[in-house]
Amino acid sequence: MFNLNWKRFGMVAGLSLTLVAAGCGSSDDEGNETTGDSEGGDSSSEEVNYGEELNYEITGIEAGAGVVAAAETAVEEYENLSGWEVSTSSSGAMATALGEAVENEEPIVVTGWTPHWKFAKYDLKYLEDPKEVFGGEEQIKTMVRQGLEEEKPNAYKILDQFNWTAADMESVMLEIANGTSEQEAAQNWISENQDKVDAWTEGTEEVDGTEVELVYVNWDSEIASTNVIAEVMREQGFDVTITPLDNGPMWESVASGEVTGMVAAWLPGTHGDLYEEHKDSLEDLGANLEGAKIGLVVPEYMDVDSIEDLKPAE
Repeated sequence: MFNLNWKRFGMVAGLSLTLVAAGCGSSDDEGNETTGDSEGGDSSSEEVNYGEELNYEITGIEAGAGVVAAAETAVEEYENLSGWEVSTSSSGAMATALGEAVENEEPIVVTGWTPHWKFAKYDLKYLEDPKEVFGGEEQIKTMVRQGLEEEKPNAYKILDQFNWTAADMESVMLEIANGTSEQEAAQNWISENQDKVDAWTEGTEEVDGTEVELVYVNWDSEIASTNVIAEVMREQGFDVTITPLDNGPMWESVASGEVTGMVAAWLPGTHGDLYEEHKDSLEDLGANLEGAKIGLVVPEYMDVDSIEDLKPAE
């Protein structure tokens, strides 16, 4: 997959185009790059050092996010990442840096996750993770405060029945990324997917101003899901407030009963520690989205397929 303090961290910039030109020379301009051919022809994967071009930095998101923690573990676990660092910033800053790199066909390695609109907009790939540091597929789950079913059964049932696909989520994220307001993008998706919405509200009754507060981490994916379910509940007569929080406070607010719930729990990896800490004080309503994933992501034009293809700092 947070009112973030983390998203104020700066981004390290300054990528150049030199690497891409060097990587393409021996294959596309054979007549001009005679030196490369005379030394063995196809030399891009062996001679190009993306790490040097990137100052041995992985562009991360908020400090403390699960994907960032996994990336930091990867730096420790993979010998070829010796000397690399994970630069923390925010999900928005990461996406901006990625977009600028893609526009200029520059190399970049980012902490990525699916669903995310960047996969719908750019041609990207996950780097293979032989050591399985980033784990396998994840679920995004719904968590609510204890006692909600008895106190607000209609809200409980809608949240319990909420589920959709990665493609659904990415379509909302991409519309928001393209400039549509979060609330309008949610409303547009609802109007085009009324059959799914009807399944979420099936068996519930409309209410008159029942208050609900949903919390979420300020990631593009959770902005999309939280706004959509909030709009659905508003159409059913709920007075819905949505509040962005950092990861820890998001879980704490649900577990303490201060808020209604969240649809933003990435498990078992990303929020695994927080789930273990709070699982006895909240109610797990199960997955609202299957097949989520985290890992290191690069543009398709980069000549690397595995984390092990990256080179250590010299």
